[in-house]
Amino acid sequence: MSLRDATRGRIDRSRPLRFSFDGRDYQGFAGDTLASALLANGVHLMGRSFKYHRPRGVMAAGSEEPNALVTVVRDGARKTPNLRATQVELYDGLIAHSQNRWPSLAIDVGRVNDWLSRFFPAGFYYKTFMWPRKAWKSFYEPFIRRAAGLGVAPTRPDPDRYAQRYAHCDVLVVGGGPAGLAAALAAARMGARVMLCDESYELGGSLLGDAAVRIEGASGPEWVQGSLAELRSFPHVSLLTRTTAFGYFPHNLIGLSERITDHLAAPPAHLPRERLWQVRARRVVLATGTIERPLVFPGNDRPGILLAGAAQTYLNRYGVSVGERVVIVTADDAAYQAALDLHAAGTVVVAIADLRAEPAGELPQAARRAHLMVLPGSTVLGTEGGLRVRAVSLADTAGVLRQFDCDAVLMSGGFTPSVHLFSQSRGKLAWNETLDAFLPGESAEHERSAGACRGITDLAAVLADGASAGTAAATTASGSTTASGSTKLASQFAVEAARREPGSHLGPLPAGGTPSRGKSFVDWQHDVTLKDVQLAAREGFQSIEHVKRYTTTGMATDQGKTSNMNALAIVSQDLSTPIPRVGLTTFRAPYTPTTFGAFAGISRGDLFDPVRTTPTHAWAESQGAVFENVALWKRARYFPRDGEGLHAAVARECRAVRDACGIFDASTLGKIEVVGADAAEFMNRLYVNSWSGLAPGRARYGILCRDDGFIYDDGVVARLAADRFHVTTTTGGAPRVLALMEDYRQTEWPDLKVWLTSTTEQWAVIAVQGPNARRVLEPLVSGLDLSAGALPHMGVARGKILGVPMLLFRVSFTGELGFEINVPADYGAAVWEGVHAAGQAHGMVAYGTETMHVLRAEKGYIIVGQDTDGTVTPDDAGLTWAIGKNKADFVGKRSLDRPSMKAPDRKQLVGLRTGGGELLEEGAQVAAKPGQKPPMELNGHVTSSYASSALGAPIALALVAGGRARLGQTLYVPMPAGDIAVEVTSPIFYDPKGERLNG
Repeated sequence: MSLRDATRGRIDRSRPLRFSFDGRDYQGFAGDTLASALLANGVHLMGRSFKYHRPRGVMAAGSEEPNALVTVVRDGARKTPNLRATQVELYDGLIAHSQNRWPSLAIDVGRVNDWLSRFFPAGFYYKTFMWPRKAWKSFYEPFIRRAAGLGVAPTRPDPDRYAQRYAHCDVLVVGGGPAGLAAALAAARMGARVMLCDESYELGGSLLGDAAVRIEGASGPEWVQGSLAELRSFPHVSLLTRTTAFGYFPHNLIGLSERITDHLAAPPAHLPRERLWQVRARRVVLATGTIERPLVFPGNDRPGILLAGAAQTYLNRYGVSVGERVVIVTADDAAYQAALDLHAAGTVVVAIADLRAEPAGELPQAARRAHLMVLPGSTVLGTEGGLRVRAVSLADTAGVLRQFDCDAVLMSGGFTPSVHLFSQSRGKLAWNETLDAFLPGESAEHERSAGACRGITDLAAVLADGASAGTAAATTASGSTTASGSTKLASQFAVEAARREPGSHLGPLPAGGTPSRGKSFVDWQHDVTLKDVQLAAREGFQSIEHVKRYTTTGMATDQGKTSNMNALAIVSQDLSTPIPRVGLTTFRAPYTPTTFGAFAGISRGDLFDPVRTTPTHAWAESQGAVFENVALWKRARYFPRDGEGLHAAVARECRAVRDACGIFDASTLGKIEVVGADAAEFMNRLYVNSWSGLAPGRARYGILCRDDGFIYDDGVVARLAADRFHVTTTTGGAPRVLALMEDYRQTEWPDLKVWLTSTTEQWAVIAVQGPNARRVLEPLVSGLDLSAGALPHMGVARGKILGVPMLLFRVSFTGELGFEINVPADYGAAVWEGVHAAGQAHGMVAYGTETMHVLRAEKGYIIVGQDTDGTVTPDDAGLTWAIGKNKADFVGKRSLDRPSMKAPDRKQLVGLRTGGGELLEEGAQVAAKPGQKPPMELNGHVTSSYASSALGAPIALALVAGGRARLGQTLYVPMPAGDIAVEVTSPIFYDPKGERLNG
């Protein structure tokens, strides 16, 4: 059966398109959506409901569609579930499947849930499936997931490419309907840089589906085309179709998702599938329109029951009649225009049931003049039908029951302004009693709402409001007050359209004194019924946010676009509380489902998790190094020889460094240049240390705290000149330290003359450590005296090594005589190989991060993030000596002065030694009493644990409550095999006097 109108619609009948749905072939035309093409072929059954598996058909014509969710398949890797059939553009060869049914859409055994629905009320999962406890994971959860759900997520990698782009404009207009077009025209004529976006593939909005409107003597679609032609003539205007504004973020940052190739039968390989726009607009005009409300009555979910405005759109935009015999149920005049259009197209309009007692506007009168049956003061008692509605039962105020045969029921409960983006912008919504709707109130951003989304219903007023908003936005954004060309004032729009008297109905329809037959659905996508919402109210839920979570209404992929207002009204009626007091659910981004691909962009694989390598990486690979991931870097963990394992190789490397010399790649350390006349003052305010007295050519161990006084990062800081500091950070801390510095520089101390530059990639850092370190380097260095007197510990100097300019630090993270060679990264590999070759005569070995950890732990040096956990102060770590005693302030100082931060029972860093030679597990708990059973009284935990070849025994660092007062005491580490006794010691295990720093 074909329901295609021969003359109406904007489809291209010269371009027929083949497509299939659930394995059956159909034909549509260019310009169709999948939903319109299926309706044209007489297919109303398009899906099964989420919980009850009831048959469902299309209800809307846009992104608010809750029922007709399909999976579109291009090939094995391109399988996209949960697409709205109303937004899937038809292309030749399209393959689509319905979802959530077995074995077929017409016969679904999951429908048994509907017959057992009395056992599945709202919140049933909170009250059942509790016993036996083990059955949840093995039986209940898998069964529920199979029985309920939407589409199946693809399992193969997505082969498509996704692009991302940043843009700036004076005015961003969201929504391409009459208000949006008028706003864009007005702003463009003022010379503003304008971007106009709309989620549809055509701009024009409601004007494309309204055959009765004339603007400036032209039909709605003709006026749209003329407006678009003018907009395209401006070089400073960008028009974006198929582009959804999904999120409104601070400072007028709008997220847009543009679909580029999904509508093409053979997408060109060079095009991305989608593009994510991040648009920073000086001013934003929201012309997002309204969403028609469904009505809540028994049996309101059968296929063939849809919104009246959707039926009008399908007829006038796609040339499809939704049925042969339709009954219309309405509380608003707009449905009368749909009835008149359908009647003119030859569809039998059986009756118009108006909930209002005396509908007397222009449109109801026009319906009566067309001899359509208008039944004022009527309500719906129920519907009949299986896979398609076939009858509807109506009753009037006197209780007279009438039943009408039909194959479509069109409903309209009024219109809900689309305020999602406005709400996301943190704007305040205001309740309007006349419209029974929330409208935009006080703005939080540089934004203006225009047209129907702020409660304006008359088309001429909508156009005028859009033009006014566009003019005001352009004026404030660009400062221009002069229009280019012949600017039309807002009052000059000449509109011919029947006046629509707005009306609305919220909540369930009156029962008419007759017991209701069938379920009355409030949320179609999540199968939430009137009884579910009423049950939530009876069980004590008074806030709509609580009702939402208990019933799941508004939590589906449509975010309650068609359900929220009715749910609010039901709770309001049951609690006898005004709707504004019941509250409003939170509008969250994205406005409609947005693909992960768009958010990820090119950040996939190595571009999502980049592999950063140091200049010596290839050399380390050639030496058989075993690597580990440290932050984003690949670092050599150890260098095995002759089949050595980890422990043997690390023990050998440790002995070599302690006895002779080792070479280590420290290039991954973060490096930041702090430059400017106020550089020292900037460092003084940030770090706990004092920097004013540090002479150029000297370095100091620095500690950076957060506002709360806890250690954030650490590293060696060198003063290269009076106005220049070279700051090193931990490997993983470089980005966050730079971000913290920039935050304070820009927002707290903008008066300071200081600049920050990341130089992590500029320098290759080669650490030479051990008693023979000076002997190795002296022959290689020119222009620099390496003697202890000339270059003492924590000294910094410039010179050359192997002819390469160098910045040399005399620092040590091993406790041995040490130097860190900083050379331009391009020379890193050559200098490394030269130093390594020269060191062979002095017993030099290359060592990795595991050996570095052992050597530093022997000296009690901390690693931020391992020996600290975000709650450790400098004093907890035994680093009070680093805090500048005479400093007036630094980040975290006031927090450190709190009594709780000085309490003697705080966890403090100590060493642990085991009597039996056991190697403790990092993360193991520490207890004061042995033999405890859970719940235990615990006193701390192990942070680092290693086998020390220098000491011939395992060592560990730990954070222990009141640790420094426990030196010499015996504590216990509970393990599955039993408690391990440990002695609390100083965290410095090796060379406590630091004599080896000088070789």
